[in-house]
Amino acid sequence: MRVIESMKISIVVPVFNEADNIFSLLEQIERAMSQAQAYEIIYVDDGSQDQTGAQLIQALQKFPRLRVIRHQQRYGQSTAIHTGVRAANYPWIATLDGDGQNDPGDILHLIDVFTHKVQAQPNLWMVAGFRNQRRDASWRLFCSWFANTVRAALLGDETPDTGCGIKLFLRDKFLLLPFFNHMHRFLPTLMIRAGGAVISEPVRHRPRINGQSKYAVLDRLGVGVIDLLGVMWLQKRSRIAIAEEVKRE
Repeated sequence: MRVIESMKISIVVPVFNEADNIFSLLEQIERAMSQAQAYEIIYVDDGSQDQTGAQLIQALQKFPRLRVIRHQQRYGQSTAIHTGVRAANYPWIATLDGDGQNDPGDILHLIDVFTHKVQAQPNLWMVAGFRNQRRDASWRLFCSWFANTVRAALLGDETPDTGCGIKLFLRDKFLLLPFFNHMHRFLPTLMIRAGGAVISEPVRHRPRINGQSKYAVLDRLGVGVIDLLGVMWLQKRSRIAIAEEVKRE
């Protein structure tokens, strides 16, 4: 029996102004998860200003495993992910970007990797997707490479692509982490800081077909420097105690 047939997983998809991608991505998720024992799809609408909300209301009638949570205003991707994880019913979490560039079929691949690796690494908490063949503009590719190179050098987390939206992790471990805006870009570092192990695994990346990217490269770079300094501070203040329970004789 494949692992997917016996596991329970919540798929969290944060979205902002992605009306044209709602139905197509949901259909792909359902096809990918058809053999799962139990799963739910949690869309977190982060205060969209287009027809995303209306599309999700329609989708509720067609997709029985779909749950929709709406923010009153835009709070950002990290808050949307955090909202979805807190609302999740199942112990495994998979995240996907709502723009359709992540392939939902890779969720199964990450599950297989986790299952085979956790036997040798009992403290494995996350398998992070790694877009080794990205379908983005050259300028965006360069900026992402530069940011990942600097971040990896300063934080030492050995994660080649922290911005990849597709990840698989344990819900209870995620909820142990300190929450702050933009934390989703530092999840591997935060998991390691808390005592877990993280593996990066190549995944597919597709060109955006509908809609536009919500991120301005230069704006994100400025915020990223501040976030990076904050996470470095957290690393230096971290201390994991080595302890064991004393048993009765």
